[in-house]
Amino acid sequence: QGTGPAPQRVRRRPGSIKAGWRHSVGAQPLVTVLICLFGLVGNGVVLWLLSFFIKRNPFTIYILNLAVADLSFLLCLLVYLILFTVENLFCLDKFWRFVRDFHLLFLFAHNAGLYFLTAISIERCLSVFYPIWCQCHRPKHLSALVCALLWALSCLVTGLMSYFCVSVGSEHCRMSHIAMYVLNFLIFAPVMVLSNLILFIKVRHSSQQRQPGRLYVVILLTVLFFLVFAVPFSIHRFGLFYNYFRIPIEICNALASVNSSINPVIYFLVGSYRKWRFRGSVKVALQRVFEEHADSREDGEATRRDSMEMAN
Repeated sequence: QGTGPAPQRVRRRPGSIKAGWRHSVGAQPLVTVLICLFGLVGNGVVLWLLSFFIKRNPFTIYILNLAVADLSFLLCLLVYLILFTVENLFCLDKFWRFVRDFHLLFLFAHNAGLYFLTAISIERCLSVFYPIWCQCHRPKHLSALVCALLWALSCLVTGLMSYFCVSVGSEHCRMSHIAMYVLNFLIFAPVMVLSNLILFIKVRHSSQQRQPGRLYVVILLTVLFFLVFAVPFSIHRFGLFYNYFRIPIEICNALASVNSSINPVIYFLVGSYRKWRFRGSVKVALQRVFEEHADSREDGEATRRDSMEMAN
């Protein structure tokens, strides 16, 4: 007699992840699945090239970790959608524990992506305003250390949410959500936007800057697309917990998958764009973007290779 109402109270509880997904059971997230598959391939190619073919520098370390975060997010979201669909179509309630775990995993990757974008923005801003310090006095392994700390921070935030939302009460869960979104949207996101705004103003008003560098364009576009495509996902998760927003979950998932899939496309388009045309392989495009100190001879050789490929 005491076991019947308990599952219903859990499903109706404000902030229940499962309750927020019930309205989308009948929808087939085929578009999101296709975007995830495309993003997995793109980020996998970026990881492969950055690991073995691109010269290592402070920015490639950040980009490498960002690609890992995006790939992890897409993989977890893909498995999450599959498990959730199977759980609801066949009424297999035992799957819900795995669905919940994958939700926490792709939330972990989503937070890590925000943290890495913030670190990239700050690093680029410092390299423009303090170039001598960055070239002569910057610690050699600073990027790797910062990335390790950011992974640990994302793990800590997600671990606290997992503990308070699964093991303790709903009030503690509510506080952990508030703390996570305060950290993300009152600390990291404003710092990321402010760094790029300062960098944009600096580049626009610099008399010595002939044209924006490719890395500058890549960072600016990556941050812009993150704000457009990833913020609705976070707003939905926050609003779902408090029953304030009714943004369709399918749209939020699709936008978030686009955000994690579009970075390799940005790298290729910006790196291969030359004289109103898109030329070169993916490897050459990434080299042009991330090997900032490549001399003009290497650039000329790349141009000749592109011409030979076009001629053939």
